[in-house]
Amino acid sequence: PFAIGLMARGGGLFWACAFGVAHRLGRSDMARIAALIIAWSLIEFARAYLLTGFPWAALAQIWPGTDMALLLAWIGPQGLALATLLATLLPGFALIRPGSVWPGSVRPKLASLVPALALLVASIALAQARPEHAPLSGKTVRLIQPNAPQHQKWDPAFIPVFFRRQIEFTRADPRPDLIVWPETSVPAMLNNAAPAFDAITAAAAGTPVVLGIQRTEGARYYNSLIHLDGTGQIAGRYDKHHLVPFGEYIPLGNLAARFGLRGFAAQEGGGYSAGSGPEVLQLGSLGKALPLICYEAVFPQDASAADGRADFLLQITNDAWFGERSGPYQHLAQARMRAIEQGLPMIRAANTGVSATIDPWGRITAQLPLGQAGYVDADLPAPRAPTLYARTGDVPVLLLLLAATIGLWGLQSRHKAGI
Repeated sequence: PFAIGLMARGGGLFWACAFGVAHRLGRSDMARIAALIIAWSLIEFARAYLLTGFPWAALAQIWPGTDMALLLAWIGPQGLALATLLATLLPGFALIRPGSVWPGSVRPKLASLVPALALLVASIALAQARPEHAPLSGKTVRLIQPNAPQHQKWDPAFIPVFFRRQIEFTRADPRPDLIVWPETSVPAMLNNAAPAFDAITAAAAGTPVVLGIQRTEGARYYNSLIHLDGTGQIAGRYDKHHLVPFGEYIPLGNLAARFGLRGFAAQEGGGYSAGSGPEVLQLGSLGKALPLICYEAVFPQDASAADGRADFLLQITNDAWFGERSGPYQHLAQARMRAIEQGLPMIRAANTGVSATIDPWGRITAQLPLGQAGYVDADLPAPRAPTLYARTGDVPVLLLLLAATIGLWGLQSRHKAGI
């Protein structure tokens, strides 16, 4: 009830706020357009950061799969959202209300096309500079996709079926350099997983394995990623830190426990507890990986917040929650955005799909279709040099928008004063 009722309506209020501000601030049609572009762009920032953030269906998400998405490496998702609004709203209003918005000669009307043309030219130039094929690291990664529907994933009758399926895929020859299982793919708590790990290690036959598993620490539960080395020893662990509100924890649940509502308290097992934050894991000869568990790949800030730069991004996810409609494809699009922004390849293992390897320009180099059990061995692309966005983040675009807000406010004040 919280997610369906309150989150949907609360999310809609962000956009409503942008349009309301634009309507109230604008003294003319042109001023309203400028105010809408600025307010909408700032609201996209708020959606990405406020209340832990939820930037699903962000404006820049329409571009993966096109050359426009290459701009993410330079200006990031917030900058591309701003550029998209400039390129569409200015000429759009010129066509709808030409006399009111663009009075006088045809020259101002043509000027409204400049942002769209600039966006097009920049994307073409970046596409021309992109190599036809991404350089390779020389390493092979196997992605495991058991295809466990959510209603069967934790059914005792089906748990052994999906586990055996993953073991069979792991055992297949020829041997890769790394095997990746999806989120919560091991049907046991880490504290009791020794038999499962023995079976995985025997099937992997000396190949390191990365897998998703749950673990407990006292009364707390964690959604974790484990790196098993070639001997079956735990060589690294990462706990998911950016949790899904109302899905993995209840906001203020620990506070509610003080009033007797202990079923919501993560610290008492009523939901997951958050890990310590982003970190880079060393995966032997493959280099350093930045782990992202499911929802964390939605956030560009999570892909660049760890100390030190990774050699690749590593996402494990359970997209079975979405079924086989648009959700898994939207999640894949956001994974492609993170690869472009950071200039890093991504390894993505999804329970029901789409599992894929993605190069640093956002191109899918290998994949398993949605709703299909199987595995794929893929060559791991090599990383690019750090992108401009990887070095600067969202700060330049935010400062630009704040400066534009001050400028618009100043113009409106002068207009009101009759200056």
